[in-house]
Amino acid sequence: MRTSRLLPLMLLALSVSACAAKSVATVSSNDGVSTGVTPPRAEPVKPPSAPKQVAELPSLDFGPIYYELDSATLLPESRQMLDGVAEALRRRPEVQVTITGHTCELGTTEYNMALGQRRAAVARDYLKKLGVEASHIAVVSYGEERPAVAGSGERAWAKNRRSEFAVSVAQARVDGR
Repeated sequence: MRTSRLLPLMLLALSVSACAAKSVATVSSNDGVSTGVTPPRAEPVKPPSAPKQVAELPSLDFGPIYYELDSATLLPESRQMLDGVAEALRRRPEVQVTITGHTCELGTTEYNMALGQRRAAVARDYLKKLGVEASHIAVVSYGEERPAVAGSGERAWAKNRRSEFAVSVAQARVDGR
C-alpha cells in the first residue's frame, strides 16, 4: 500500500478506536467503599478533534502525471493535478514529497535516467512556482527501471512515461531543535 494512502487510513483507524473505547470508572463513596458504578456525566463528551482537522485538510493521495514520448513538458491535465498538489502541500508544512521521474523502455539507460530526472524536475519547478517550499521537495529518477506496466507496446509505454509522488510527514525532533 502506498505511504500516501497509509497515513489517512492510520488516522482513521486511530479515531475510530478512540471513539469506540469506553471505560467504566469505579466510584468511591465518602467512606472509601468502591461501588463499581459508572458515574453520571455532567455534559456529553465531545469526540476527539483530530479527525475533524484531518478531514478539513486536502487529500494527500496524488496520482501520477504523464508525459508524451521523449518529453518533459507538462500536459494541461498534469498542471491541473499539480495545482491541487501544491494547495495540499502549502497547507501541510510538515509534509515532504519526493517526485520520481520514470520513462518507458525506449532509449538508452543513460538517456532515460536523464529524461526521468528532467520530468521530476519540471514537476518540482511547477510546484515551487505555486508556492511550495523547495526544501519540502526532492526529485529522483528511475528512468525505465520501475515500470508501472510490464510489457511492450504503446499502451504500456504511455503508462510508464510518468512522475509519481511519495509523501512523508516530517518527524519533530525530541530535543526541540
